[in-house]
Amino acid sequence: MTSESQKVAIVTGSSRGIGRATAERLASDGFAVVVNYAGNEAKARDAVAAIESNGGRAIAVQGDVSKQDDVSRLFSTAKETFGRIDVVVNSAGTLPMAKISTENLEAFDQVIATNLRGTYLVLAQAAEHLDAGGRIIAFSSSVLGKSFPAYGPYIASKAGVEGLVRVLANELRGRDITVNAVAPGPVATEMFLDGKSDELIEQIAKQAPMERLGQPQDIASAVSFLAGTDGAWVNAQIIRVNGGFV
Repeated sequence: MTSESQKVAIVTGSSRGIGRATAERLASDGFAVVVNYAGNEAKARDAVAAIESNGGRAIAVQGDVSKQDDVSRLFSTAKETFGRIDVVVNSAGTLPMAKISTENLEAFDQVIATNLRGTYLVLAQAAEHLDAGGRIIAFSSSVLGKSFPAYGPYIASKAGVEGLVRVLANELRGRDITVNAVAPGPVATEMFLDGKSDELIEQIAKQAPMERLGQPQDIASAVSFLAGTDGAWVNAQIIRVNGGFV
């Protein structure tokens, strides 16, 4: 059990990449953290160990965000363990490269299930469990502004996420709970780098005026702002954290 004054954050998809950086940053900000993972228990436990080694508190909870029962169990476990939930960050996501073709319908269904249905389920549980002062943070993507070939299913899922964020902010009117999304540009994670040549990675990195890929910590810093006291007046926004990748 946490102390009554310690706030608690759930971060989905936080065994690696942006999610893990976010979990570690929120822990350093003073939150007790629920590290959610879909399948890689070893990496989730590594994330918990890293947080605990720096004096933080964390637990790992398995759950597929596309499954209603798993998401319900994630929230109930967080509440049972720590007694409260203050911040929910939905970082879980998948990025299959697939052109718009009937041959790729399975890939489309997969990314919609994880990225859009998953966001819907996590946001719904967050709306049910958070009290005044709560923060809900989803993930979109700056690639929405690019319309690259083979990103159709992914972009469709993230466009849906942006719509859900704005609607939920209105549905929570009067409850003092903010709902926002962070939309990263290209970030040097396993998910982004997978299947890309060095030449393509270099080409993408040069597109932003900062001429580099983002790092997971760059995105975690933006989440930290939205989750902290300084982000209290930011609501129903899509924050594009991308080094000028527009």
